[in-house]
Amino acid sequence: MSEEDSVPRIGQVVRIMQGREAGQYAIIIKVLDNRLVLLADGEKRKYDRPKKKNLHHIELMDYISPEVQNSLLETGRVTNGKLRFAIAKFSSEVVTDVEKEDQHDGERRCN
Repeated sequence: MSEEDSVPRIGQVVRIMQGREAGQYAIIIKVLDNRLVLLADGEKRKYDRPKKKNLHHIELMDYISPEVQNSLLETGRVTNGKLRFAIAKFSSEVVTDVEKEDQHDGERRCN
């Protein structure tokens, strides 16, 4: 990952690596400083009660939700439904693609 890729951006999907919610996905709704961000997923972590997280405890995914980013930049707010939609869209597009690649690799190794 280059230096530019490691900069957190509003609307970016992340995977939580440390803590109670490890393994779950969330979206950056605010960058506090060079090491802390606020995360919400619209379900357990609502927009109005975001989780403060250290950048060392999350993995930045290569996906920024345009809907969430535009909403936050234009109005300063985003609905919990939009957060849930963005994570579901990310999961269906990106995560299943990675799983398909893993299955193909496994099939190649077995043959």
